[in-house]
Amino acid sequence: MDAFFTSVEQRDNPALRGKPIAVGGSGRRGVIAAASYEARKYGVRSAMPGSKAVQLCPHLIFVPHRFDAYREVSNQIREVFAEYTDMIEPLSLDEAFLDVTENKMQLKSAINIANQIRRKIEERTQITASAGVSINKFLAKIASDINKPNGITVILPGEVESFLENLDIDKFFGVGKATSSKMKGMGIFTGADLKKYSLIELAERFGKFGRYIYYAVRGEDNRPVKANRIRKSISKETTYNNNLVTDDVVQDAIAQLSTQLHASADKRNILGRTINLKLRFGDFETLTRSKTINHFTNEPQLITQMCLELIEEVNVSEKGIRLLGVGLSNLNTEMKADYQLSFDFGTLDAPKKNLKL
Repeated sequence: MDAFFTSVEQRDNPALRGKPIAVGGSGRRGVIAAASYEARKYGVRSAMPGSKAVQLCPHLIFVPHRFDAYREVSNQIREVFAEYTDMIEPLSLDEAFLDVTENKMQLKSAINIANQIRRKIEERTQITASAGVSINKFLAKIASDINKPNGITVILPGEVESFLENLDIDKFFGVGKATSSKMKGMGIFTGADLKKYSLIELAERFGKFGRYIYYAVRGEDNRPVKANRIRKSISKETTYNNNLVTDDVVQDAIAQLSTQLHASADKRNILGRTINLKLRFGDFETLTRSKTINHFTNEPQLITQMCLELIEEVNVSEKGIRLLGVGLSNLNTEMKADYQLSFDFGTLDAPKKNLKL
């Protein structure tokens, strides 16, 4: 979807249309959850502190989030997807991979499917979506970002090699700021530069991601679309307006988060064996700690107890705690992944490939 949260807000409140708005981010320590395209022109981005956003765009309008409204629209979008395929892997409320190898409409053109989906989404929700169409998830994801907003990009099998060789390294899905900086220090600015490095060299410098990107830049990505994608973890976290500086206050905060985590997990019938604790100090240093037990749980008192044990050696008053997070992983919901099918692209004379939206 295009600027999803803010698009919903502008749809529901005509006074916000055409104006730079941000969902979340208000308050001394607020962080922006989403920015409209009007705000992005000023450099405002998601995950940016609201204070910095105001410096970039003094007339920025802050809007509180309405997750119930976003979920309602998300469900409408998923209903459209389901009219075409059951092979749907959600990535978030507003994004998903679709494998349309065997689609319910019996359509042979993936481009036609993508455009039909986009048109139906706009008709039913009054907001726009963009799509990427290609032979695997890596390429489809990159393509989906190229012609935003309200656009479509298609990368056919015969175009993959030249497309990736000419692609700026910053556009490669999974390459963040730190990785980009490291790559540019190695003389890697495009896909063509990346292909000069061997599998061993990339693995030595970037570990598992190095192995993945070695094949991805060659157009190879065999990850299947995982229908009914399984949740790997569940958590609750809070950023505080004032740093937590005493043990009693921290203990109370952990207990509150554990109660919230229990309510969320219990609603979804989720249990976990690993309790996770996340701490961010006043100087932005972040620590994570975890402890695995021999049975599944979402019981708030036990989660609180485990987290207090994990935080025992932390000197709270030295830096103060800006953010606390409590979570569960090693969940009872984890299952084996689904499979991916084979597909004839249906356009031009091309070999059979797996197709993703």
